[in-house]
Amino acid sequence: MKNASSNFGVTAWRLALAATASTLAMTPGLAAARDTAPGGAETGTAADPVENDQAGEIVITASKRDTSLQDATLSVTAVTAETLKESNITEITGLNGTVPGLVVARSGGGERLISIRGVGSETPENANTQPGVSFHVDGVYIFNSIAANAAFIDIAQVEVLRGPQGTTFGQGSTGGTINVVTNQPSTSGFAGDLSVGVGNYGLTQGSAALNVPVGQFAIRGAVQYQKRDGYAVATGVPGTSEYDLDDQNEIGWKLAAIWQPTDTLSVLLTTIQYEADTHGPAQKNILDPNPDPRVLTQDYPGRSIIDTELYYGVVRFDTGFAIAKSITSYQKLYSRQAWDGDGLTGDLFERNVLGGYKPALNGNPERLGARYDHVPLWQQNTESWTQEVNLSSTGDGPFSWIVGGVYLWSKNAQYIVEYRANTGDPYAPALPATTPYNSPLVPLVTYAELSEITREAYAGYVEASYELVDGLKLTAGLRYNHDSFSGVSDTNSGGPAITSGAYLQPTPTPGLTTTEWTGKAAIDYKLTPNNMIYFSYTRGFKPGGLNASAAGAAPQVLGFANGIRPTYQPETVNSFELGSKNSFAGGKGRLNLSAFYYDYSNLQFLDEDAILFGEGVANAPSAEIYGVEIEGGFKFDDHWSLDGSVSFTRGKFNADFLALDPAAAVLAQNAAGYYGTGEFFANFYAAALARDSARANINGNNVPKIPKVQGSATLGYQNIVAGGELTAKATVIYRGEYQYRLFNNSIYDTTPDYAQVNLFAQYAPEGSNLAFSLTVTNLFDKAGVNSRFSDPYGSAQTYETYIAPRQVLGTISYRF
Repeated sequence: MKNASSNFGVTAWRLALAATASTLAMTPGLAAARDTAPGGAETGTAADPVENDQAGEIVITASKRDTSLQDATLSVTAVTAETLKESNITEITGLNGTVPGLVVARSGGGERLISIRGVGSETPENANTQPGVSFHVDGVYIFNSIAANAAFIDIAQVEVLRGPQGTTFGQGSTGGTINVVTNQPSTSGFAGDLSVGVGNYGLTQGSAALNVPVGQFAIRGAVQYQKRDGYAVATGVPGTSEYDLDDQNEIGWKLAAIWQPTDTLSVLLTTIQYEADTHGPAQKNILDPNPDPRVLTQDYPGRSIIDTELYYGVVRFDTGFAIAKSITSYQKLYSRQAWDGDGLTGDLFERNVLGGYKPALNGNPERLGARYDHVPLWQQNTESWTQEVNLSSTGDGPFSWIVGGVYLWSKNAQYIVEYRANTGDPYAPALPATTPYNSPLVPLVTYAELSEITREAYAGYVEASYELVDGLKLTAGLRYNHDSFSGVSDTNSGGPAITSGAYLQPTPTPGLTTTEWTGKAAIDYKLTPNNMIYFSYTRGFKPGGLNASAAGAAPQVLGFANGIRPTYQPETVNSFELGSKNSFAGGKGRLNLSAFYYDYSNLQFLDEDAILFGEGVANAPSAEIYGVEIEGGFKFDDHWSLDGSVSFTRGKFNADFLALDPAAAVLAQNAAGYYGTGEFFANFYAAALARDSARANINGNNVPKIPKVQGSATLGYQNIVAGGELTAKATVIYRGEYQYRLFNNSIYDTTPDYAQVNLFAQYAPEGSNLAFSLTVTNLFDKAGVNSRFSDPYGSAQTYETYIAPRQVLGTISYRF
């Protein structure tokens, strides 16, 4: 291990070992859950329902057979539907602070960047890169990060697996995996539920679900609707004094059907559809002079349209000696985003962003010229297929196994156009990609990209476990990953790059193929039926890819040693984890601990280039991450309970690499006297040298998106009051300070900590199917900063996005 003498690292391992030893004397509690076969896959386990046993044991489905959470030899958190409801969590961002090590940061447009233990995505607004945390719905891999925006529809629970899942879920899960498990149709009986809620900010919520069995068939349908006014307003948009941002207007529905002609055969077909049409997120420029975090001095009307379609089918057949599965999925995403690229009004942008005025020898300043930077269009169309087949062992013997193969195909078409100018209509619509090069709008383009990247991948995996003696088990797995990328692209920066035809003319990009072996080795020992310790080694992998804008970057144009290359390398994580899972006091208590160390190589991040608008993906060579996580709960009596989690994490880069922060590049260019786009291209080589001189060594910098401390605690109370059941809960969530990017720029990257308090109360009259609830989130109306991100393109502005303000929601629900 690198820097093994680190005080924090030593303390982390000692804490885990001490806590493990302390649990050995705890009173045995819950009975051991059933043994399970190992494994999982990129396209998952959609046909397996969620079950919780009578003792309250949580069962997770992110494997080929249901597994008790307390028996899984990895760090995993299951967030139940009840918890989501109590905290009014309707999409993935709401999980911030509730799961150890998880950070969901909002980025430009509708993006969500998901990180676990500091491993995730550092390539915002680049749809052709892969995530570091794979996202799944019912085990089906979701290809595009914007699709993670989709609301939680008819949810049973959300499973967060922390650490590389290189064998079970394959590439793209270097940091972990999130699996959203929905309720499945059941032949056991007719059932349904209905819920209606209203709240402040004009909030209206509604959901309904119905399960209808018909002999060997069952159909389940669900629909969900949410609408509210914005949490924030923009004050400079023409035609209105207050333009809503952070509003909500979405509808989603699910339809699933299952056929079970025999005890050994089942066929499941499901579709999940989601549509959202809003004014987009509130992205407040840190230079905004208005101190109110919910009031933005912006003049461009943002817009966000997201339309996702997911279809999947699962065939499951029990042969007697093994279970065979086929999982097929097809998915589509349409996304159309627009936002104020400078995050200010025209006069503020000209004065505060571009340096205001250029010095002149005669003392009279010269205006720079640009008064706006707007992104009228970032459009994506993604189409994807997945197919998996696998065979897993049955029975309760000492040996269990799984073997399978996965195929994935995805095509992502992307069109981006960004304007920056002092003249022309700043609210003009995005010009078509086929616009003639001599159109009067083309000179206003500061950046445009037209690309279509196709990805094809296949993998084979095998994993097996063997119980050497009673309670002692060895697990080993191996996976072969093969990924290939090809496509066409063209970019335009600062005006027409050609002299005839359309201003964007995509041409074939250099192809790229990557192969990688990943796997797992683990040993676990049950000290008692309720106390287990484990040690694991896992390897995670994220494939490399293509840089669409690399054709104009410095190494190719100027021969610089540094700069953006046409391709970037795969990213890998070697993880070592020591953990303990324990239940005690007759099942009333639970305490899970883990300590981990990561050897992280070739972290993919968005780097600036010496050439203006030459951004692309680069690789930071090496980093180490280590930490401790604690989760637990205790039921004091029939009324009171306490649940909580906390994580302590550190991460540092430990190898030399010269990276270029866009903000530093602009300052260096201006300091050299080459102001703005025009003067850069008029003094091309000298200006590029000036920008390149701002590179800084990241060795010793903090790995981004790692709060040193984060956690939550929930105090619960249940009792019979006035002939009905009363449930009340109070939750405190804390997320510590972290660095948003690896540049660790104190002005742009330091994302401050925040704490929030949530309250929930529900009353269910005895003998009635009705329930009345009240939810208050962010009780003290804190303006906590969710993320502080710098737009890697265009004017490279830095924005803050905030957690939701105080939200009060009253709900009436009926279940039958």
